[in-house]
Amino acid sequence: MFVQTQADELISALTYVKENLAGKVETLAAEIVKAFQNGHKVILMGNGGSASDAQHLAAEFVGRFKKERPSLPALALNTNSSTLTAIGNDYSYDVVFSRQIDGFAQKGDVVIGISTSGNSKNVYLALALAKQKGCFTAAFLGKDGGTIKTICDLPLIVPVNNTPHVQACHIFMGHCMCELVDEAY
Repeated sequence: MFVQTQADELISALTYVKENLAGKVETLAAEIVKAFQNGHKVILMGNGGSASDAQHLAAEFVGRFKKERPSLPALALNTNSSTLTAIGNDYSYDVVFSRQIDGFAQKGDVVIGISTSGNSKNVYLALALAKQKGCFTAAFLGKDGGTIKTICDLPLIVPVNNTPHVQACHIFMGHCMCELVDEAY
């Protein structure tokens, strides 16, 4: 049956996350806590479903995740349609995120890219610039991690080709990251 097969494949992907990426999620959460404690912010970005995940995770920090705590500074670069369309029109869609990194990111910030293929050029360019600016860079990736895995400090790669399962693992890891950050407050 289709649903049972899909569930088995997702369980397999989550088992991979549990056995291979748990420590990396905890490392990322610790970097975020350090950034927040030092007056810095978290910047997230992605395209399509990954854009929704970036926006979702930013909201968990600014609002709250599971417990009452101070609002934490986080933003998703894919949420301002005027900025995205102006940069895309005046420059190129390839730089819609890196142009914003140029304006917003500061040394000590944590910048997280989300790409199920690992090959989103706009995410790649933004993470490369963030790293040059002295930010800690991480990426939630799928498949083989693509080109993005080569330029970020902490790649979290879910090595499956089924995009919805990659996305499910990304939001699971993101929620774990948020809960670990919550525990610091």
